[in-house]
Amino acid sequence: MTMSPHVLIVEARYYPHISDHLLTGATAALDLVGSTYDRITVPGAFEIPAAIKYAVQAGANYHGFIALGCVIRGETTHYDYVCEQCSRGLQDLALEYNLAIGFGILTVENEAQGLARARVDLKNKGGEAARACLEMVLLKLHFGIQ
Repeated sequence: MTMSPHVLIVEARYYPHISDHLLTGATAALDLVGSTYDRITVPGAFEIPAAIKYAVQAGANYHGFIALGCVIRGETTHYDYVCEQCSRGLQDLALEYNLAIGFGILTVENEAQGLARARVDLKNKGGEAARACLEMVLLKLHFGIQ
């Protein structure tokens, strides 16, 4: 990467022992290319799209955004609503505002799956979300979009 983007990480802290691993992976990927970043936390994944929209509407100067969190299926349909609305909200923001968003929201059946996907020594989905964000920042620049 030839530039050093400034990124906002929005981290849902509902499962802090999982999101800590996601954050470690994301920040390591950003540090590797010299990107700077700010981090804010929200209670859960459902709140992430609103937090990103607040930043956009406030005129915050970020090249991209990284959404980090975990939703674990429970005994009710709540999981389905949270997953669907979170992903829909992020996609709507990306399309409406031309945002580069790395999607690091884990949607898993149980805690073990969440940890396996979050840990940097296993699937490192936080790092993957950061790299996706950076690639989308470059793609925007390729097309001359600020």
